[in-house]
Amino acid sequence: MSDRVITTATTGLSAFPLTPLRDDRVDEGAFARIVERLVRSGVDSIGALGSTGSYAYLDRAERRRVAELTVRHAGGTPVIVGISALRTSHVRALAHDAQAAGAAAVMLAPTSYQPLTADDVVGLYTDVATELSVPMVVYDNPGTTRFDFTPELYARLTELPAVASIKIPPPPPDAEAAREHIARLRAAVPARVGLGVSGDPSAAAALLGGCDCWYSVLAGTLPDPALEIARAALAGDSGEASAESDRLAPLWDLFARHGSLRVVAAVAELLRLAPDDCLPRPLLGLRGRDRAEVETVLTALSLAK
Repeated sequence: MSDRVITTATTGLSAFPLTPLRDDRVDEGAFARIVERLVRSGVDSIGALGSTGSYAYLDRAERRRVAELTVRHAGGTPVIVGISALRTSHVRALAHDAQAAGAAAVMLAPTSYQPLTADDVVGLYTDVATELSVPMVVYDNPGTTRFDFTPELYARLTELPAVASIKIPPPPPDAEAAREHIARLRAAVPARVGLGVSGDPSAAAALLGGCDCWYSVLAGTLPDPALEIARAALAGDSGEASAESDRLAPLWDLFARHGSLRVVAAVAELLRLAPDDCLPRPLLGLRGRDRAEVETVLTALSLAK
């Protein structure tokens, strides 16, 4: 496991694309074109089969195929592959498939039906880490998993050499509070472990506050504005990063009202990057007035291209 892979896969801007479906099957052509678009934009890594990639709705064969397609069309851009599942044996199988496909790293969230304890989660990551030859990203996503990590649990998990990064929930919106929050998390984990943020509206503040990476929903469909924010923030240009994030406030408002997945699916459909109704059922995409509002926002922000 080289330092180069860890650095390139878990720093900068990581774009998480949709896995579009057509007639209840993965639309491989549309997916490949989305990945190639991300490569052309210059994102630092591509995160396949995250929450935006609808991993929980796909079976093992579909996920294996998506991992293979991502690596093939990503060229030299590092690929992070999500391996989350309910059973540890299934996670191990998905980790094997991701590594066989050529993933530079894997990402794991503690998904469950029965509530998990901290010891359950430590056991999961320990069992999976023993079979990894690539870095692992710990995905802390309480809004979806209903599991709350603590700094103490971060510390336990980062004793595992395979853990290279933690994808944290959005920090407090205030810049100083965000800095203090990230500093507390940094103090809990080894220096070799990076911190990356999810929750796109908070990304500028998190990167300015000390995060190494932005694991971005937006960048998977609209990489250019995300790159503007990320490059400015990582360079320490708070004015430019904050201004660009503020410019996207109408989009962040849509995320808050409808959820980021449904919004970026509508964006991808409107830009003809994905077929209509590209989400896996029973998820319904935005329709009628809601979809029209997404189109209005895209046009107003000069993103309808």
